[in-house]
Amino acid sequence: MDLKEMNLKLHSLSVFRGLLGDPLVKAFSCLLDIDGRPDLDQVARYSAFYSILLNESGDLTDAFLNKVLDDENAYIRTKARGGFVSRELEKCLENELSVLQEMAQTSSQDIINDMEYEGYLPLWTTHPADFPAAYRERIASLGRVGYGVFSKHHMFMVKDSVITPVRFPDPVRLSDLKGYTRERGAVLENTLFLLKGRPAANALLYGDAGTGKSSTVKAIVNEYRAEGLRLIEITKKQLCDIPQIAESLIGNPLKFILFIDDLSFDQNNDDFKALKAILEGSVSAKAPNIAVYATSNRRHLVKESFSERTGDDIHVNETIQELTSLSERFGLSVHFFQPDKALYLEIIRGLAQQFGVIAPDIEDQAERYAITRGGRSPRVARQFIEHLKNLQG
Repeated sequence: MDLKEMNLKLHSLSVFRGLLGDPLVKAFSCLLDIDGRPDLDQVARYSAFYSILLNESGDLTDAFLNKVLDDENAYIRTKARGGFVSRELEKCLENELSVLQEMAQTSSQDIINDMEYEGYLPLWTTHPADFPAAYRERIASLGRVGYGVFSKHHMFMVKDSVITPVRFPDPVRLSDLKGYTRERGAVLENTLFLLKGRPAANALLYGDAGTGKSSTVKAIVNEYRAEGLRLIEITKKQLCDIPQIAESLIGNPLKFILFIDDLSFDQNNDDFKALKAILEGSVSAKAPNIAVYATSNRRHLVKESFSERTGDDIHVNETIQELTSLSERFGLSVHFFQPDKALYLEIIRGLAQQFGVIAPDIEDQAERYAITRGGRSPRVARQFIEHLKNLQG
């Protein structure tokens, strides 16, 4: 294909029009606009494109195919929610996939020849690929892989009301967590209900600090990301954003945990009302692909003092009851208690085996270490084993 004609076809994209804003595709478009006379501008455009390509894959075919598969567009959103796709849209899709496939196999040597440049320029690689077949396979696996930003990442946070990927998520796995088999099993079972499209409860994980509540949620998401599970962490101050976030996820084929870590409220804090509305449901039906998971050191989530019980609210009993009953809105409550000596040492032994730590008096050392750290917990156990590991080299 003639390079200028290729550029015209690139700018004629409709389904994949969003790709025109991608830095790599924009640089590729600039590269196609050459006039056969070697000059500083053309050489600079070539090198700028190659630099971007290197940061992505170094292979032009792979880079283009990944962008096509991850692109969020009207076609894939319609297919994801099971909507009707017209024959004209299907025809448009097939045409654009063929055009992008041809572009993705553009030879760097052909472009250098058209530039008539005789100096050295690095060459990229290409390889045969069937874009239409790859796209059909992606459509068939939307429930596990997803599309758009959710196909490339599995953990997210909210910034300025926008769902944003976590670039370096906590890599904890279920095999890293010791003890609390029953508690962790209850959370896992509920999550599997969500993944299978069965009714899943909103879950509250409460109990002592350092017992692995947050790690349990993150480990489950890491374990089942390939099955279509995603996590979006929401802070207490962002609770008012939940309706908007949930609305944007309805119809998405993936399954989402809206995760609120270390949740608690003051009596005069109205944020709990927003959470209550979400848990109870509003005018919108509960989305079958979303569950709210929260962790807290408090069973009833609300900080309460005796002075608040004797305040000047004439309906004080109703106010206190509303505050303290918030946790009952969660369908599943799991208590992570502080470990007794037997459980603590069980965790120590499991971690020691995992880290390859051997010490004859390891249990006595672990007990003394816990005393210096204010008590036993899985977090203290891990810190102790990591300490021993460092000492042993």
